[in-house]
This record gives sequence, structure tokens and C-alpha cells, in this order.
Amino acid sequence: MMNWSLALPELVLACAGLVILAIAVLPRRQDMFFPASMAVVGALVLAAVLVLGQGEGTAFMGQYVSDAFARFSKVLILVGAMLALTLALDFNETDRDLARFEYPVLLLFAALGMMLMVSANDLMTLYLGLEMQSLAAYVLAAFNRDSERSAEAGLKYFVLGALASGLLLYGMSLVYGFAGTTNFDRLADILTTGHAASLGLVIGLVFVLAGLAFKISAVPFHMWTPDVYEGAPTPVTAFFASAPKLAAVALLTRVLVQPFGDLGMQWGQVVWLVAAGSMILGAVAAIGQHNIKRLMAYSSIGNIGYALIGLAVAASPDPAVRDEGMRSLLFYMAIYLLMTLGAFAVLAAMRRRGRPVEEIEDLAGLARTDVSMAIWMLVFMFSMAGVPPLAGFWSKLFVFRAAIEGGFVWLAVIGVATSVIAAYYYLRIVRVMFFDPLAEAGALDARPASLTVVMAATGLFTALFSIAPGPLLAAAQAAAAAIVG
Repeated sequence: MMNWSLALPELVLACAGLVILAIAVLPRRQDMFFPASMAVVGALVLAAVLVLGQGEGTAFMGQYVSDAFARFSKVLILVGAMLALTLALDFNETDRDLARFEYPVLLLFAALGMMLMVSANDLMTLYLGLEMQSLAAYVLAAFNRDSERSAEAGLKYFVLGALASGLLLYGMSLVYGFAGTTNFDRLADILTTGHAASLGLVIGLVFVLAGLAFKISAVPFHMWTPDVYEGAPTPVTAFFASAPKLAAVALLTRVLVQPFGDLGMQWGQVVWLVAAGSMILGAVAAIGQHNIKRLMAYSSIGNIGYALIGLAVAASPDPAVRDEGMRSLLFYMAIYLLMTLGAFAVLAAMRRRGRPVEEIEDLAGLARTDVSMAIWMLVFMFSMAGVPPLAGFWSKLFVFRAAIEGGFVWLAVIGVATSVIAAYYYLRIVRVMFFDPLAEAGALDARPASLTVVMAATGLFTALFSIAPGPLLAAAQAAAAAIVG
């Protein structure tokens, strides 16, 4: 029934957000950004501790679920939010328009929405969590009010996000109309008791899938990603590329595998096409990019395609194959989150005379002026390209192996081919840093300590992952078992 204790992490985070917001408003001072950020980091750490101690079960009349899958996703979401906020500490302090206490509070409420998303056991809870995260994200994208590009990014994100929400709501209404319920458990019961899914229910599922595909920027709903990534402040872009992406993939996975698991033959074909299209577009469209944030946008689209290979495999009726596909998906997203945040830490450090620079050529000669930063970027780029023994190699190996064992050989072939193509633009960045002469505009500014911490933490994880992969594999296995049953 109303088991409040299961939702304690979300309740604590919500109360902390309201208290921080109220306290930050009272002094009427302009220097509350750093204290508010530290308070938000503390709230996120407390929420992570509470998540690790969460029990199993459902709450709020079956609308909220706590299981190993939710806990695995929530811990990664909170880690991603903490690292993204750490990236913003010094970056925002150099710009008075960004150093406002509303920034960390918005990020906190976005994290709260993502936690509700991955624990949703009802279409209504799903929508509430998704919109809480999205509304905060729209404001964050346009947070730099004096920048035309930031305002444009926020407006594009809002307009296209509203369209995606409309598609999602229409699909949810069709599902409710033809199934008579919005609860995931009841939907699963209806589809497993011999009742054939009606055409209207399948069409509703397609609309729900389209709305969620926008949130993960998968083809053909990727059109917002390059412009928003380029226009938003770099720490905001880092946040968009990490925690919300993982939360949306986790939400999509729960929706498809749990209530609609028996329709795997229908949605599996759609996921196959979306995965293939995302991998191809991400590999090809990034080749001609000169702005490194746009390049990372297309890279994220391609990475979502690789992750969706695991979801396509999870549509298989074979329990062993389904379990392997789910484990590879979760394993891939965990590694993607950390190496992406590391790469964006380097991008946030790209400043010259106090102003951010974003062109690939601005990295020219970085190995001569800041060799440690160049080495960390090399680690992240090689990992994204799938060079062994870095973490990115193992994540791709797992999804490709799952695809081959599940009979999705062509999907694995497309993945390998696009990985080879994508390696070109990753290696291009390495070449610019190590072999091109120093940029005419001069060396980049000295990087702040906060960015060094994020680079080092994520870089060591990426480089040394092969030494001890067991804990992450075990956690991904437990999370996969919780959702595929």
C-alpha cells in the first residue's frame, strides 16, 4: 500500500531540494552558488547511501517499485549528477550569469525526476518523473541568458520535447483505452494470460516508444541533440549526455521488458532498426564536425545505438539470451556514463583567456602545454573507439557477443563496421592534441582542481577497469535478473 520507507531516497532528496532553495533565497546575495552546490552534493550523497539500503517491493498502490534494477540505475544517476555538478563549480564561477544558486537546485530536481523514472511501475508515475526531469533540463539548457545559442538550445529542446511528450501521452492513452489499466504489473498479466494484444494496444506502444526514443536521442528522433549540445553551457551538456541518457534508457527498458515483454517480437523489430540507424548516423555524421560538442552529440547518438543492441537482444523469447542482452545493456551504459563525463571534463577545461573554446583545432598542441590533460583525453577517445584493454572495449565486446549469441549477427556486423568508422574522428582528436603545432591563439588556461578530480577519477576507472571488472559485472547481472525475472 503506502510504503513510504521504500521511497525514502526520493523523499529525502525532494525535501532537501526545497530546503536548499528556501535557504538560498533568504540572504538575497549573489554568492550563494557554491554553498548551494555543496549542499546539493551532500543531498545526492545521502540519497545514494539510502538507495544502497533500499528494500525490495512496491509502494503507493503499486505505482512505485524498488528492485535491483532500480537501485543499479539510481546509483549511476546520482554519481553522474554529482560529477556533472562538480564540472560546473569552477566553470560557472567564471561567468556571473551561470553562478546562480538555481543551477544546482535544478540539477537536484532533475536527478529526483530520473530516480522516479527508473522506479516507475505505472504509466502515470513514468510521466511525472519524466516531466520533472525534462522541465528542469529545459531551463538548464537556456541557463546562460545572455547567450543567443543557449536561448536557442533551450527553445529547441522545449518545443521538440513538448512534441515528444504529446506522442508519449497519446500512446499512453491508447494503451489505457485498449488495456483498461496503466499499471505495469496488470498490463503484464493481461498480455500473459492468453489475451492477444489488440492492434490499438500495439499502436499505443509504438507511440510510447517514439516518445521515449526522443529522450535518448535515438534515430529518427535525434534532431535536437547537436544543436542543444552545442548551445548549452558545457557542464549542462555533460549532464545531458550522461545521467538523463542513462535514466531514459533504463525507463525504456523497464517499459518494454516488463509490461510489454510478451510483445517482444513487435517492439524488438523497432529497436533493431533504431539501433542500426543510430549507429550508422552517429558514425557518419560526426566525421565532418569541427565543433567538438557537436561531435560528441553525434558520438552519443552512436553510443545509444550500441546500447540498444542489448535491448534488441532482450526481446528474444529465450530466457538465457534475454538475460545476456539485458546485462550487456546495463554494463554498456554504466561505462558510457563515466567515460563521457571524463571527456566532458576536458571540454569544460577548454578555456582561453577566461572564455570557453569549442573547436577541435583549439586542442592543437595540448600535449606540449598540458600533457596530463592530453593523456586523459587520449584514454577517453581510445575507450570510445573500443581500443583494448580500456573499459569501452569491454562494453562493446559484451553487446556484440550478446548480439551474436542471440542470432542478431547483422546487428553485430553493423556495430563493428560503424565502430571502425567512428574510430576515425576519435583518433583525429588524438592527432590534433599530440601531432599538430600549438594553436595560434596560444595555450589553454590552467585547469581548475575540480576538473582535474573528475578527469582523474573517470580516467583511472576507464584505464584500469580490466584489472577488476567483477563488481560492475555482478551488479549488472543482479539488475538484469531483477527485470527479466
